[in-house]
This record gives sequence, structure tokens and C-alpha cells, in this order.
Amino acid sequence: QVQLVESGGGLVQPGGSLRLSCTASGSIASINYMGWYRQAPGQERELVASITSGGEIQYADSVKGRFTVSRDSAKNTVFLQMNSLKPEDTAVYCCNANIRRSVYSLTWSNYWGQGTQVTVSS
Repeated sequence: QVQLVESGGGLVQPGGSLRLSCTASGSIASINYMGWYRQAPGQERELVASITSGGEIQYADSVKGRFTVSRDSAKNTVFLQMNSLKPEDTAVYCCNANIRRSVYSLTWSNYWGQGTQVTVSS
């Protein structure tokens, strides 16, 4: 079974920084895509940043210039460096990955981590 585990969340003051990590483990042949989503209470889930196996990157307008997504393909890990944090960044951040579990299969599936809480407050 595939597992995604996030780490790095916590409480920071406005203007501070956090670095989130997400590592995929288990039965993995290939990872096509990894991304970060967030959801605040009463809000819809939104894509924050993503990166493909080919290195294509996408950011939400609200985080451009402040957040940076990167990956370590050899470790099946994606990172999200968050700088200049604002109270409106407060949310549960979840990792998402599109994964092929076996070299003998042509099937790709989406997996989700349990999420990590990011709170930006004075």
C-alpha cells in the first residue's frame, strides 16, 4: 500500500517561514505528479503548488513570490518552502501524488496524505 506522510507544520507568526515535506512510501514504481493542497475551515480546498515528473511547476496566485515547491525524485519527496506567511495561509495542508504502483501495470492512482496544520498568528 502507498502512504504519503507530511511533516513541518506548526504555529508561526506573520512574516515567518515554514518548510513542509511529503514523502511517499510503499509500493511505488513511478510518481507522475506531486502537489500541495490546503483547506481552511469553511473554505474550499485549493491547489497551492504542484510539480510534475518533468519539472513543470504551478502556483496559486495567492502564494506566488512567497512559496516555492521542489522535489527530490530519488527520495519520492516533495517540499513546500513557505515564506512571508500571512494569517490567511492558515489551513490544513495535504500532499497529493499520482502514482503507478507496479512496473507491470499501466494504472495510475491518486493518493492523499493525512495533512499537517499550519497556523499563522500573533
